[in-house]
This record gives sequence, structure tokens and C-alpha cells, in this order.
Amino acid sequence: MTAADAHRSIDAIWRIEQAKIIAGLARMVRDVGLAEELAQDALVAALERWPATGIPDNPGAWLMATAKHRAIDRLRRAKLIERKHAELGREIDTRQETTAEDLAAALDDDIGDDLLRLVFTACHPVLSTEARVALILRLLCGLTTEEIARAFLVSEPTVAQRIVRAKRTLADARVPFEVPREAERAARLSSVLGVLYLVFNEGYTATAGDDWMRPQLCEEALRLGRILAELAVHEPEVHGLVALMEIQASRARARVGRSGEPILLLEQDRARWDQLLIRRGLAALERAQQLGGELGRARGPYTLQAAIAACHARARTGAETDWARIAALYETLVELTPSPVVELNRAVAVAMAFGPAAGLALVDALIPEPLLEGYHLLPAVRGDLLAKLDRFDEARAECERAASLTRNARERELLLQRAAACARGPAPP
Repeated sequence: MTAADAHRSIDAIWRIEQAKIIAGLARMVRDVGLAEELAQDALVAALERWPATGIPDNPGAWLMATAKHRAIDRLRRAKLIERKHAELGREIDTRQETTAEDLAAALDDDIGDDLLRLVFTACHPVLSTEARVALILRLLCGLTTEEIARAFLVSEPTVAQRIVRAKRTLADARVPFEVPREAERAARLSSVLGVLYLVFNEGYTATAGDDWMRPQLCEEALRLGRILAELAVHEPEVHGLVALMEIQASRARARVGRSGEPILLLEQDRARWDQLLIRRGLAALERAQQLGGELGRARGPYTLQAAIAACHARARTGAETDWARIAALYETLVELTPSPVVELNRAVAVAMAFGPAAGLALVDALIPEPLLEGYHLLPAVRGDLLAKLDRFDEARAECERAASLTRNARERELLLQRAAACARGPAPP
């Protein structure tokens, strides 16, 4: 294996393992910033050794073991063994001297779920919403500062400062690394749900890079959502979010072609949709709607989006999709959570239900919206609708503009293919 091949393999492994390693370390050192530094130390060690020695059979365990050793060294150097000794007093005989083996054993004491602890810790109210999102996207999704800045239309220094300050704030406030008790958990729930959905979406359609999807992020968000549903059994929106993620995840195999190219919804082979995930999603949706009715609550945004996803899941073919119902659900969602992105999605549904001209009128009304400036899906949707109206020159220009705005290589290639098709004009009869 060449050094370049080894580095590519290490990068792929790191994307999969880093969140688990950081979460496990944070449980030990009670400091998210320090946990990330220790995990990075383990990555550097892998980059130095693996190209020469080969990638170990269990690279995740190697990285964790290396990070644990660095953590123990750091604790010794910082003279924190006494404090850790007190924290471990329930499990280690206080009459014995705390050893490196004791500390290593503490790391392996996997009570609860470290990743879920990490999410709740990062969503502590001591942090601003922007800081929470930036920290989770960094720690759990592995996004770079540049990618986070691009996603939220802010400068890289701003994102970097948010992340540094968030770590320092959590450390200074001595925020416990735990899933909080019921009252505090309920207060933090909305933020946690938002973060999980952001993680899922980053896996479902990657913000940047060479891959259309990052399935491990979808899997982790869905796994954490299921755990959360067991903790908050009476919260409709928890089940609504799980329903949404289950149904969306059911399409994963059909969304990517053999060469990694994107396959859009109406072009997917629905026989490849995972029926088990669909059944789980529909059951979670029913649970969310039942709970909402029992509590006298209107449907929340995740339950509404899950209902939209269910319309697609129940249709055997794209032609059988109840687009009028989807458009109505989006209208309700716009009223509940006004957003130009939701309006754009509604325009697509209106176009499918009532014709491209009706959808284009809604899209054109969104062009002056400042929040959509630089958002590649606005010209992408507009180009698709213009092509359906045989306005091919305009459609080509919009697809090319969308391609110039996206940071995802697969999506850029798809949009350029659309532009080329528009340049050729209508297909022969």
C-alpha cells in the first residue's frame, strides 16, 4: 500500500470512528476540548505509523487505545490523578493507589451511551444555538471549519471562534458529561432534536466532498434518535423525528448508483427501498400522531415532515404520489415554521401537483430572499421547472449557476449533466 493509499484509508476510518473516540474520552476527562485534542493525537500517531506497519485489523480499537494512553499521560502530567481518583471512588477501592490500569478500565466502563451524552453536553443552555450546532458538526460529523462556515454562510474565523469558545465555556462551567434528568432533559430536547437532524442531513446529502452520502452519519443519528425515543417516550416530536429519519434512511441504497452518482427521488428503483425501515418509520409516525392527539398538541415540524416522507413511502411509483397532500402538508409546515427553504420545497410539491408554471411562480417569488442567496438548490429547482416549460436556454443557465454554488462533487456533476441536456433542447418524439 502506498503512502497516499494509506492516508486515504486513514481519512475514511477517522470519519467513521472519531465521534465515538471523542465521546469515550470526554467521559473520562470531562472536557470536550481536551478529548478532541487527545483524539487528534491518536490520528497523528496513525498517520505516522500505519503507512509503514499497515492498517490494524481493528483500527477503531487501535485509535481508542492510543488515545487512552495519551489521556493517562496527560492526566499524570497535569496532576489530575487525585481528582480522577475521587470520581472513580465508587468503583475503585479508595485504599488502593490509582494506577494507569484503573484509568484505562474507567474508559471501558461503558454505562449508557457516550455519543448521546456528547450531544446533550454540547446542547447545554450555557452555549448559544450557533455554538451548539458548530460544536456538534465539528465533533460528531467531523466537518471542517470551512464546511461549517459554508453551510451557515458565516466566515471561517467566526466558526473557529465559536468552537473554541464553546469548548472553553463547557470546561469553565464544569458542565457534567451526562444525559440530564427528566426536567432538564425536556428543556434541552428541542436543541438536541435539531442537532440530530442536522447530523442526519449531513449524512443524507453531504455538504461537501466527493461523496453524495455519508451513510455512517445517518446511521449514528438514527441510532441516537432511537435511544432518545426510549428516554422520552411521551414526547411526540421525538417519535416524529425518528419516523422521518427511518423513512428517509430507507431510500439510501436507491439514492446512489454503481459509480457513486446521485439518483433523485423520482428516478429511484423503489424495489430497493428498505421496507423494514419504512415499517418502522410509519409505526413511529403513528406513535407521534397518537401522542400529539392525546396531549392536545398540533403536529410539530418533524411529525409534519415525517408525514410528507410517508406519502412517498406509501406510493408504489412516483406517478402514484399524492403530491396535492404533500403540498398541503408543506403549507402547514410553512405556517408553523416559516422558512424560505420550506417554501422552496413547497414550490416543488405545487409544481408536481398543479404544473411547473404554478411551481415556478412560487420559486420566482423567492429570488429576492436574502437567506437563499448562494443557496444552490434555488437555481437547481428553477432550472428543472424552466426545462419542463421548454425554456431550455434559461434552464441551462440556472443549472450551471447551481453547479457553481454546490460544494459536493457528485451534485455538481449531476447539475452539469442537466445543463448539457438543456443545451441539447427537447428530446426527440
